[in-house]
Amino acid sequence: MNYIHPNAKIGKNVTVAPFSSIAENVEIGDGTKIESNVVIMDYVKIGNNCHIFPGAVIGAIPQDLKFKGEISWVEIGDNCSLRECVTVNRGTEASGKLKTKIGDNCLIMSYSHVAHDCRIGNSVVLASFTGLAGETDIYDYAILGGKTGTHQFTRIGAHVMTMGGSLVGKDIPPYIIVGHLPLSYGGVNRIGLRRRGFTSPKIEEISSIYKVIYQSNLNTTDACSKVEQDFPQTDERDLILNFIRSSKRGIVRRVIAPDEMETF
Repeated sequence: MNYIHPNAKIGKNVTVAPFSSIAENVEIGDGTKIESNVVIMDYVKIGNNCHIFPGAVIGAIPQDLKFKGEISWVEIGDNCSLRECVTVNRGTEASGKLKTKIGDNCLIMSYSHVAHDCRIGNSVVLASFTGLAGETDIYDYAILGGKTGTHQFTRIGAHVMTMGGSLVGKDIPPYIIVGHLPLSYGGVNRIGLRRRGFTSPKIEEISSIYKVIYQSNLNTTDACSKVEQDFPQTDERDLILNFIRSSKRGIVRRVIAPDEMETF
């Protein structure tokens, strides 16, 4: 049998398999499927048409010594799939956010961990054994390879792809691929961008911008100024510049050497 607190708000056509537990302060949207042996603790909101697989634990208190028992939340959007043994912790007051948030249409693969106050955008994929430290921000359409680990406060830009086993200690600007140790720039995520409907001219524009950022022998500040001067204003140019200029940790700077590309 399972346990569903009578005060939990359960939407229409929700299924809950045996041996799962749903706490009092939980909201689950229409059409969501909860498999067996899932634990959903207090202060969790799950959207419509999600699928939570066996062994997942959602809403456990933060693994953070600054947590003092305050009410904080996990919020998961629509059409998300959280696979076996995924863990998602609540937010903290110390962060100023009080919420760990996962957007719509995300796939969080088995044994991945989403720590307190992380912000995950829409259509993000975390492959198996990914570990996000507290207050990691991941933007739309990013794909993190298996066993990727992030340092707290890092940001991963939209349409980024990380190589499996990546250790993320710096911010990763949008539209690129990174990998190796130490983490390095490996070019523009051309395949991912084509799949997302970016045209060839737009991809070439993005690639040309990153040649200035990474291959002009300019420091980051001067490279951004050159991009702003030499390239017309577009949404993609501005997204890149705003991301880099707002970075507090600095961006990934090392570039994959030619003899390393075959292993990338």
